[in-house]
Amino acid sequence: MADDPQRNFRSIYYEKVGFRGVEEKKSLEILLKDVPLDVEKLCTFSQRFPLPSMYRILVWKVILGILPPHSESHCLVMSFREEQYQDVLHALQVMRFVQDTTPQVEVFLQMYQLESGKLPRRTGTNQLEPEDEEYLAIAKAMEEIVEGAIDCYWLIKCFVNQFNTKYGDSVPHLPKSLEHYLNLEDSRLLNHLKSCNAMSKLPYNLWFKKCFSGCLPESSLQRVWDKVISGSCKILVFVAMEILLTYKIMLMGLNKAESIAQFLEKMPQENTDAIVSKAIDLWHKHCGTPMHSV
Repeated sequence: MADDPQRNFRSIYYEKVGFRGVEEKKSLEILLKDVPLDVEKLCTFSQRFPLPSMYRILVWKVILGILPPHSESHCLVMSFREEQYQDVLHALQVMRFVQDTTPQVEVFLQMYQLESGKLPRRTGTNQLEPEDEEYLAIAKAMEEIVEGAIDCYWLIKCFVNQFNTKYGDSVPHLPKSLEHYLNLEDSRLLNHLKSCNAMSKLPYNLWFKKCFSGCLPESSLQRVWDKVISGSCKILVFVAMEILLTYKIMLMGLNKAESIAQFLEKMPQENTDAIVSKAIDLWHKHCGTPMHSV
């Protein structure tokens, strides 16, 4: 049978935007019709394939537990989520912690602090803790991805809670994993970074604790977060490694750890989609298709 030109065109298009086949979108649509939704299968799909943007937020909500597996309950559950959001916001307004002029991400932070019992006694005079800065970075990125304050707050809150609970013990070990895999892929680059004493100065906080918030544009970042949300923080290692490999020539020309760190903290934004695609390929190469791996 002769090849169908229209089908070939579609296949090429989907590969360019991250799909290896048209059937993957159909597979996800079938999964989303399950009653109840199978969270494990949704995680597996997100680990193997990119999520279409039209379904991404729904899948994130289900995996993070914001929405239950039973889709017929989604509207009711979201109404409860909205009530809780409004109650917490109102409490902060009554206590005069937030005003109409308070930036939205700062409102999200103080709501999170109130719900977790960490709200400072005074506002405006307290220095942000490192975890607060990490929360704000993730919140700013999520605000660019998600429409609507209520959805945005719940996704930030549950993403941060999941990350801290599930991966908190693993994050300190990610720099060592980066060194291990970089040695396998490009030992010459690793040796150069070591000779400059740069390995200890790489922007690990930006990469691993902030999950590349403020480093990658949101169009690329959400593809990384698909993998983190569905069960693996190790993808962060391979994104970091691919950044190093992509800018190898530049890095090999720098001999000071501070200069290397400064470049990586303000890396160019043009090639980030390609960087993420190559990072995902490296992740699968070294780890197979890990499920819930750390």
